[in-house]
Amino acid sequence: MRFLSMVRVQENTGQMPSEKLMADMGKLIEEMTAKGVLIETAGLQPTSAGVRLRNNHGKLSRTDGPFTETKEVVGGYAMLKADSMEEALELTRRFLEVHGDEWNVECEVRQLADM
Repeated sequence: MRFLSMVRVQENTGQMPSEKLMADMGKLIEEMTAKGVLIETAGLQPTSAGVRLRNNHGKLSRTDGPFTETKEVVGGYAMLKADSMEEALELTRRFLEVHGDEWNVECEVRQLADM
């Protein structure tokens, strides 16, 4: 089964990842990719570079970022391959632990629907 782990962050804190965090994250990504449980992962550009499109009953609208009404945003994601939600949560926990105690970050984990 495939799961999407969406990393939610507070965007305007100005916090940047340390060299240690980047190195530790690189090791974790390498390990999880080699085991076949990490399909893909990436960080996202800030909402100031984003655009929202909406279809409200046939009427299309566009909102350019930044999106001031949003407190937390999806700042990155990991596409995971796991046999269960519990396994996907364990993999996500490892991503969160790499951030240590300097960060306030959460992940939402959801299974992809089979079409």
